[in-house]
Amino acid sequence: MKLFRSILFSALAALAPAQALACATCYAGNIDSPMADGMNWAILTLGAVITTVLGAFLTFLIYAIRRSEALTAAAEQKHSTPS
Repeated sequence: MKLFRSILFSALAALAPAQALACATCYAGNIDSPMADGMNWAILTLGAVITTVLGAFLTFLIYAIRRSEALTAAAEQKHSTPS
């Protein structure tokens, strides 16, 4: 059954016209159109937002790790000091 599905999928992909594989924006093929410029800006904006959010999350994780290490070191120092 898996072999049949893979053969069927391969045949459909090979026989599909190129226009069926393109999205509405890419189908026109005019890279100088305002729609293409808008798409490029949207992709760049999305990348910038994702990078900012992931950077903030990574910064928080580094802060939490360093704080945890500092608290652990302070607790060990407190318990190792003779009273």
